[in-house]
Amino acid sequence: MLNSLQENTTTSTIVDFPWKHVIYDYLIALNIPEKTAVYLNMLGLLVGLLIVIFVVDFVIRKILLGAFSKFAERSKTNFDDLLVQNKAPRNIAHIIPLIIAIGFIPGIFSDFPYVENIVEKGLLVFAVFAILWLVKSLFHTLRDYLKTLERFRDKPIDSYIQVFMIFVWLGGILSAFAIITGIPFLRFLTGLGAISAVVILVFKDTILGFVASIQVSINDMVRIGDWITFEKYGADGDVIEITLATVKVQNFDKTITTIPTYALISDSFKNWRGMTESGGRRIKRALIIKQESISFLNPKDAEKLKKIQLLTSYIDTRQEDIGSFNAENDIDKSLLINGRNLTNIGVFRKYIDTYLKNHSAINKDMMIMARQLAPTAQGIPMEIYVFSSDKRWENYEYIMSDIFDHLIAALPYFNLEVFELPSSSSFKNLNAAD
Repeated sequence: MLNSLQENTTTSTIVDFPWKHVIYDYLIALNIPEKTAVYLNMLGLLVGLLIVIFVVDFVIRKILLGAFSKFAERSKTNFDDLLVQNKAPRNIAHIIPLIIAIGFIPGIFSDFPYVENIVEKGLLVFAVFAILWLVKSLFHTLRDYLKTLERFRDKPIDSYIQVFMIFVWLGGILSAFAIITGIPFLRFLTGLGAISAVVILVFKDTILGFVASIQVSINDMVRIGDWITFEKYGADGDVIEITLATVKVQNFDKTITTIPTYALISDSFKNWRGMTESGGRRIKRALIIKQESISFLNPKDAEKLKKIQLLTSYIDTRQEDIGSFNAENDIDKSLLINGRNLTNIGVFRKYIDTYLKNHSAINKDMMIMARQLAPTAQGIPMEIYVFSSDKRWENYEYIMSDIFDHLIAALPYFNLEVFELPSSSSFKNLNAAD
């Protein structure tokens, strides 16, 4: 039977294995039937190979882990620590026993060519995926290492690693199919041209994300750590991760919003990086002044406002200039409307400007402006346009509230009122008066 099996053996290898029938010869010497001896010979060699593989894998893994750990302790860089953390030594250790197994399989199954072909292909496929896991651990190590470097910390490293891994996995899967089918890799690859449209359709989002990641990186549109506002997706917070397909934003309420990467180049969003890198955070808010409370200042009102220290010098100077002009032009001041005059809203606007310039929390090197906007149905908007020195959200809100608390409380000193829609109590008071 052995002779007939050997005659039917069709193997491509030219390597001779003098040990391949050592168990068979021993069993035949014990008068064991030839067919049984063939199977026991194969099983015995297979068990022996498995034991050798497990021992070699264990020893090499221990040696590599020990060597990497000792080297990591002595080296100044943390790259080797990350290699151990991402299990690169363990994946390397698995490849060496696979090479041994692939080398010995033809000898073990020399009498079973059909089984040898299946097992050999299975081991080759397994070897392909073992190499893929090794490459994955190396890429993850590279990713983690680059993230520790200051100049790469805000770059979308995950996107690039994912792109490389997609090509690596695609090549690995195609190699596995080529091994299983027995078709040469290049011929198998050219055969995929017929289904390229299907491949593009399947990987449409990946391709879009890849292109978007490149454009986002080249144009420096978004970095990790940027505060962005994307109303379409309800995102308002800090970017914590940029990958090939998605961008993760941690909102200020600690929820996570996931945005497609290609949406960053196809839709409009707001990036607050310019504000955070500048010297201040903008305060742009208006008080709506009731129009009926606006009036000219008579001499008595002007003297009263002079007691406000921030306005004393200004009112004195303005009164002198206005008085000279009116006297030179023989202006009849029996009516305040004649000639030049101070108004309560104009003096209030000057007070706001002076108050802001003296405020300790306002950046004096950036724009400071109090301006009057176009009249509305509610009244005259008096807008504050300044920049707080402290850009932190909590402190920014405190500074803005502090400024407007003061200005609202200051309005009655100028005989001005803030517009406010009437409440139910206002109508009750009106009915009571009637």
